[in-house]
Amino acid sequence: MVDLETARRIALSLPGAIEQDHHGRPSFRANGRIFATLWEPQNRMMVKLSPIDQSVFHSFDPTVFFPVPNKWGLKGATFVELAKVRRDMLGDALNIAYNAVMEKKK
Repeated sequence: MVDLETARRIALSLPGAIEQDHHGRPSFRANGRIFATLWEPQNRMMVKLSPIDQSVFHSFDPTVFFPVPNKWGLKGATFVELAKVRRDMLGDALNIAYNAVMEKKK
Protein backbone atom coordinates (compact mmCIF):
# COMPACT_ATOMS: atom_id res chain seq x y z
CA MET A 1 0.00 0.00 0.00
CA VAL A 2 3.04 2.27 0.28
CA ASP A 3 5.60 2.59 -2.49
CA LEU A 4 9.30 3.27 -1.98
CA GLU A 5 9.04 6.98 -2.78
CA THR A 6 6.15 7.47 -0.37
CA ALA A 7 8.12 5.69 2.38
CA ARG A 8 11.07 7.97 1.61
CA ARG A 9 8.86 11.10 1.75
CA ILE A 10 7.33 10.06 5.09
CA ALA A 11 10.78 9.48 6.62
CA LEU A 12 12.15 12.77 5.27
CA SER A 13 9.11 14.72 6.49
CA LEU A 14 10.31 14.31 10.09
CA PRO A 15 12.08 17.44 11.39
CA GLY A 16 15.79 17.36 10.63
CA ALA A 17 15.68 13.94 8.95
CA ILE A 18 18.23 13.40 6.21
CA GLU A 19 18.95 10.60 3.76
CA GLN A 20 22.46 9.10 3.51
CA ASP A 21 23.95 5.94 2.06
CA HIS A 22 24.48 3.09 4.53
CA HIS A 23 26.32 0.15 2.98
CA GLY A 24 24.56 0.69 -0.35
CA ARG A 25 21.11 1.30 1.13
CA PRO A 26 19.31 4.60 1.66
CA SER A 27 19.25 5.34 5.38
CA PHE A 28 17.26 7.96 7.22
CA ARG A 29 18.95 9.73 10.08
CA ALA A 30 18.24 12.32 12.71
CA ASN A 31 20.42 13.48 15.55
CA GLY A 32 23.31 11.68 13.84
CA ARG A 33 21.62 8.26 14.16
CA ILE A 34 19.83 5.90 11.79
CA PHE A 35 16.14 5.36 12.45
CA ALA A 36 15.23 3.57 9.20
CA THR A 37 16.67 2.12 5.98
CA LEU A 38 15.10 1.25 2.65
CA TRP A 39 15.62 -2.22 1.23
CA GLU A 40 14.64 -1.28 -2.31
CA PRO A 41 14.91 -4.63 -4.17
CA GLN A 42 12.82 -6.32 -1.44
CA ASN A 43 10.30 -3.43 -1.29
CA ARG A 44 10.82 -3.22 2.48
CA MET A 45 11.81 -0.67 5.05
CA MET A 46 13.71 -1.47 8.20
CA VAL A 47 12.53 0.63 11.12
CA LYS A 48 14.58 0.74 14.30
CA LEU A 49 12.12 0.08 17.13
CA SER A 50 12.54 -1.07 20.70
CA PRO A 51 11.86 -4.79 21.22
CA ILE A 52 8.61 -3.87 23.00
CA ASP A 53 7.42 -1.62 20.16
CA GLN A 54 8.47 -4.28 17.67
CA SER A 55 6.28 -6.85 19.45
CA VAL A 56 3.30 -4.49 19.42
CA PHE A 57 3.54 -3.87 15.67
CA HIS A 58 4.30 -7.55 15.01
CA SER A 59 1.20 -8.62 16.94
CA PHE A 60 -0.92 -6.37 14.72
CA ASP A 61 0.10 -8.31 11.60
CA PRO A 62 3.21 -10.51 11.49
CA THR A 63 3.17 -10.50 7.68
CA VAL A 64 3.57 -6.70 7.66
CA PHE A 65 5.88 -6.10 10.65
CA PHE A 66 8.48 -8.69 11.58
CA PRO A 67 11.96 -8.81 13.14
CA VAL A 68 14.98 -8.61 10.88
CA PRO A 69 16.29 -12.21 10.95
CA ASN A 70 19.60 -11.58 12.71
CA LYS A 71 20.99 -10.16 15.96
CA TRP A 72 19.65 -6.69 15.05
CA GLY A 73 16.15 -8.11 14.87
CA LEU A 74 16.49 -9.23 18.48
CA LYS A 75 17.30 -5.63 19.38
CA GLY A 76 14.19 -4.25 17.64
CA ALA A 77 15.22 -3.86 13.98
CA THR A 78 11.90 -4.45 12.24
CA PHE A 79 11.12 -5.07 8.59
CA VAL A 80 7.99 -3.47 7.16
CA GLU A 81 6.47 -4.93 4.00
CA LEU A 82 5.66 -1.76 2.08
CA ALA A 83 3.19 -3.44 -0.28
CA LYS A 84 1.06 -4.47 2.71
CA VAL A 85 1.43 -1.66 5.24
CA ARG A 86 -1.06 1.15 5.69
CA ARG A 87 0.48 4.59 5.29
CA ASP A 88 -0.62 5.70 8.77
CA MET A 89 0.91 2.61 10.42
CA LEU A 90 4.23 3.17 8.64
CA GLY A 91 4.09 6.78 9.80
CA ASP A 92 3.48 5.67 13.38
CA ALA A 93 6.42 3.24 13.29
CA LEU A 94 8.72 5.87 11.77
CA ASN A 95 7.67 8.45 14.36
CA ILE A 96 8.48 6.04 17.19
CA ALA A 97 11.88 5.23 15.67
CA TYR A 98 12.61 8.91 15.00
CA ASN A 99 11.66 9.96 18.54
CA ALA A 100 13.90 7.26 20.00
CA VAL A 101 16.97 8.57 18.17
CA MET A 102 16.09 12.17 19.02
CA GLU A 103 16.04 11.32 22.73
CA LYS A 104 19.62 10.01 22.66
CA LYS A 105 22.60 12.26 23.21
CA LYS A 106 24.34 13.28 20.02
